[in-house]
Amino acid sequence: MRITPLDIQQQTFQVKFRGYDREEVQEFLRAVSETVEALVRENADVKERADKLEREAVELRQKEASFNDLLVTTQKMTESLKETARREADLILKEAELKSEELLKHAQADLRDIQRDLQELRKDRVLAIEKMRSFLQMLSKMIAIEEIDTLEGEAPAKNIAGDR
Repeated sequence: MRITPLDIQQQTFQVKFRGYDREEVQEFLRAVSETVEALVRENADVKERADKLEREAVELRQKEASFNDLLVTTQKMTESLKETARREADLILKEAELKSEELLKHAQADLRDIQRDLQELRKDRVLAIEKMRSFLQMLSKMIAIEEIDTLEGEAPAKNIAGDR
């Protein structure tokens, strides 16, 4: 059974011969009643504070759980972004490698074309030199023939002139 301060204040005792002093008992009961009342109020305050602290603790746990969820989500997002960046970097690198290979192939093809053109120019040069050499030899022969013809043509004219 729970005793309240009011129960203490209203408690009465039977009077017996050679009993306690009534005023002293009443004064003690008032003091006990006031003490119990103060303790009940203090207990209510403590319970109220405990309930408030429990609510705050629940809120803090919820916030902590939310922050932990946010942290996990952020970490996952960060990892995802890193992976995406890695894939994009790999893709860019592969594209650059393919482009450089393509440029290298074009450059090698251009080099082969230039080397082939250079070979043809060298052949054309050799051919032109040979043609000029042949042409010069032909001119040299023609000059020699012309000189022979001129010498031969002068000899009969001398004879003709000398015969006179």
